Amino acid sequence: RLKCALLPFRLPIAPLCRKRKQMQINAWFLAIVLALVVLWKVDLFATLLNLKSLGSGIPGEFGEVVDEEAYERSQEYTRAKAVFGIGRGGFFLLVLLVFWCLGGFGWLDGRVRDLVGNGGPVLAGLVYVAALVLGLGLLRLPFDYYETFVIEEGFGFNRATFGVWVADLVKGAALAFVLGAPLLAALIWIFQSVPLAWLWGWILVTVLSLLLAYVAPTWILPLFNQYEPLPDGSLRRSIEEMARKCDYPLAEISVMDGSKRSAKSNAFFTGFGKRKRIALFDTLVEKHTEPELVAVLAHEIGHFKKGHIVKSLVIGTLTTGALFFLLGQMMNNHALFDAFGVKETSVYVSLVLFVILVSPMNEVLSVAGNWLSRKHEFEADAYAAEATGDPAAMAGALRKLSRDNLSNLTPHPFYVFLHYTHPPVAERIRALGAP
Repeated sequence: RLKCALLPFRLPIAPLCRKRKQMQINAWFLAIVLALVVLWKVDLFATLLNLKSLGSGIPGEFGEVVDEEAYERSQEYTRAKAVFGIGRGGFFLLVLLVFWCLGGFGWLDGRVRDLVGNGGPVLAGLVYVAALVLGLGLLRLPFDYYETFVIEEGFGFNRATFGVWVADLVKGAALAFVLGAPLLAALIWIFQSVPLAWLWGWILVTVLSLLLAYVAPTWILPLFNQYEPLPDGSLRRSIEEMARKCDYPLAEISVMDGSKRSAKSNAFFTGFGKRKRIALFDTLVEKHTEPELVAVLAHEIGHFKKGHIVKSLVIGTLTTGALFFLLGQMMNNHALFDAFGVKETSVYVSLVLFVILVSPMNEVLSVAGNWLSRKHEFEADAYAAEATGDPAAMAGALRKLSRDNLSNLTPHPFYVFLHYTHPPVAERIRALGAP
């Protein structure tokens, strides 16, 4: 049993102990704790299997692109990331359980109610959630720092200075506040005052998500990176020709200063309608041939032409709707509040508890989403091979990305099943039928 005397962070111990005595060990408590612990153990088991699969040798699909030195380096990187992930996941699970079992959610609610007085549920909700988010963010800082400046820098990936890292944190926090605070206030008001609140909440979140996707290329992404138009030349003409061939008009082709933060390479599409943009990391342009870059473009176009973007949007919207419906049913659930040691029901605490309640469900849903994503990647690869008439170019791009990003070339199938949004590269190369 947890003892209040062993509380590893400074909170008023006596009030927490009293709150703990008020908590009821009910079915909700047992079910949520069991789900969280079981899922953590499943993830740990998958990670250990993944580590065990290291050292299987360089798959033949990588030919001479990956030598023994690069292969060994990728295994070291996989081990370092895995050990770090195990420690981080275990730490945050322990923090949640300790805070919960010591009555932290109820204690914080009491302090917030005392602080805001007659300020109303919206203000109380903003303060309550802000306190939890701030506490979680502070706990994450050492892990984020270690991952960036020890692991990523140790393997030659990190290029961000400490100033850039801090600036990203500040801008991210400011953006989260500017966007998140009004949304949270609106949701609290809706669930406090409006009939069929779950439906209106779903509509609000859906509309806001679509709006952000539309304006992100112009207003949000430039806050973090610089985007310069791809210079005129052979590469630009080849990309534009491929886009015309695929009947995919591009509003802009940009090169992003990805090397400002990392040596890793990537490319992505963003926006929709007349705001479609392709962004190539400058590191990608530096390391790949023109046919390989055109193949990467064709792959991304394939996602659009095969309807993957629309399918993902529809599935995501329906899933969000289902979650909001469940939220409506769970709002102010007294048994759930008792399980978390919170004395008075409220909309804002209901939102927080619901996030914890559905987190195991989200893990299960993510497995299904990852399976669909891997299927889409195979289809986009096939589209790129057909559109370019050169499957070897796509295979070459995949080989180089794996080598340069120190990807695990021999992941365990169970780990892939749980976590991979993209198929293992060796499988993608085999599916392309490229030499």
